[in-house]
Amino acid sequence: MGLFKHKQKNNKKIDQIKPVFTFKIGGEAGYGIMSAGLTFSKIACRSGYYVFDYTEYPSIIRGGHNVMQTTFSKEVVRSQSRQTNFLVALNQNTVDLHKGELIDGAGLLYDADQGIDVKGVPAGVELFAVPINRLAREVGGSEIMRNTAALGATMGLLGGELSHLRDLITAEFGAKKPEVVEKNHATGQAGYDFVVKNYQAKIKPVLPPTGQAKKLLVISGNEAAALGAIAAGMQFASIYPMTPTSGILHALAPLQEQFGFIYKQPEDEIAAINMAIGASYAGARAMTATSGGGFCLMTEGYGLAGITETPLVIVEGMRGSPSTGLPTWTEQGDLKFVLHAHQGEFPKIILAAGDVEEVFELIGKAFNLADIYQTPVVLLVDKHICESHQSVPPFAWADYQVERGQLLSGQVDNYARYEITPDGISPRALPGQGNHFVANSDEHDTTGYSNEEAEVRQAQMDKRMKKLETCAQADMEAPKLYGPKEAEITLVSWGSNKGAILDALKNFSNVNFLHITWISPFPTAAVRKVLKKAKHIVNLECNYSGQMAALIREKTGLEIKDNLLKYDGRPIYPEEIVEKIKSIKLSN
Repeated sequence: MGLFKHKQKNNKKIDQIKPVFTFKIGGEAGYGIMSAGLTFSKIACRSGYYVFDYTEYPSIIRGGHNVMQTTFSKEVVRSQSRQTNFLVALNQNTVDLHKGELIDGAGLLYDADQGIDVKGVPAGVELFAVPINRLAREVGGSEIMRNTAALGATMGLLGGELSHLRDLITAEFGAKKPEVVEKNHATGQAGYDFVVKNYQAKIKPVLPPTGQAKKLLVISGNEAAALGAIAAGMQFASIYPMTPTSGILHALAPLQEQFGFIYKQPEDEIAAINMAIGASYAGARAMTATSGGGFCLMTEGYGLAGITETPLVIVEGMRGSPSTGLPTWTEQGDLKFVLHAHQGEFPKIILAAGDVEEVFELIGKAFNLADIYQTPVVLLVDKHICESHQSVPPFAWADYQVERGQLLSGQVDNYARYEITPDGISPRALPGQGNHFVANSDEHDTTGYSNEEAEVRQAQMDKRMKKLETCAQADMEAPKLYGPKEAEITLVSWGSNKGAILDALKNFSNVNFLHITWISPFPTAAVRKVLKKAKHIVNLECNYSGQMAALIREKTGLEIKDNLLKYDGRPIYPEEIVEKIKSIKLSN
């Protein structure tokens, strides 16, 4: 749906692939662009719509262009849209950068008093000049409140409920002085009143309450990771802030006392992983989180956890790389890195989440797997999942069972920490439980003492690596196939591409999608079974070389020759997937 009826004039047509509406707000950093965008997402959700929002901002300390878009629909929406139906431009840069995304019939709200030039905006776009800054000042506020005035005006033009904005303002600023809440209320009202008075004939019922408001969370991947860890009984977290996983520590820090865990912000990533290893060694369920650059520093600790068989959960949030790369943009370039990080070999369990619900689910599984197999478990996410918000039902966590594996209780005599067992998992005691306990980073015998004999080395290596075989048989889950079992085209992907693919699939009846969440151990037989009978396979990834396709070739012997690869820091849009599918010429 456009804001108005499509007229198809001179501006380029962008296919609308699903019944969604996209709101976007942009401006200079420091004026609450992200806060305003999230507020709009919550308003849409409270009005009875499903939402997905997506942020873009530069990797600079101060200033720069910030933009946030919310895609909403009466149907479930799982991804961002390449088009824009309604743009709020708080500065000239927003118009210049995003006018090409405006479809015929879209709307542009801007501050004419600030000299914003809209001459280059496509002819089919409706213009709404609103003195945003002046309205904020006139009610006793300041220009910092201009995003509130803009949201009030947006509610007026889209037929939304201003009461939702007022409620969210009260919740956001209620702990501050009453006049702060009052001024923000007045500013939002001023924006609303201005458009009702001056643009009454152009108001469209885009955001009216549906009358079926659902109990949904509007939550980011980072927040889902934090809540999932708490639900899983996490007792210790040490996280050094690094985009895009900094939101995990922001979510955890204020909840320590309420949920009885310890959160520590260390001096660097090396300290972070070693603190978590120490806490786990002492018996606590422990985790850390970082991005690719921080994981580089963690690799020595990664191997330490592997050889000492210490449970550990690591959340690795991927971003553009190498080196500092694109610190605030998304990518999926760390798959091979995490698989092969640290020298030598040790059992690594690696999972990859495709949306916020899978983040919550898989981090809970990660804690259990880490304890059961006494080895590090990595949950791969990316910036797109970490910082985007999605409306989802409240997480079902009441039935979650904490599995501590072979953790012994009471006093243990004649204890051998690294006992050779058929499944590769040794009984685990904590320091103080047994008469003898050594955790050794050198190769060691069953008691933990250093030993370099060939037979001991081989036995301990076999024991450790046996864990992956045991895990594959007991706990590994097959990838999920979405869509018809038989299809003309099979899409293969992992991570945050899931949402865009599922939204794109709404347009086809002859396409299915294999979504892979287990990276190590790899579900070789299940993947081979699906792909062997596929007629045409397309691999979709946000990296340069097609790392998942290479892993599939390594594990199954099947080579995927058709790829949609994107590595410009932006996520794959559903429109791009639709275009790719339509471009495939199937042989009869």
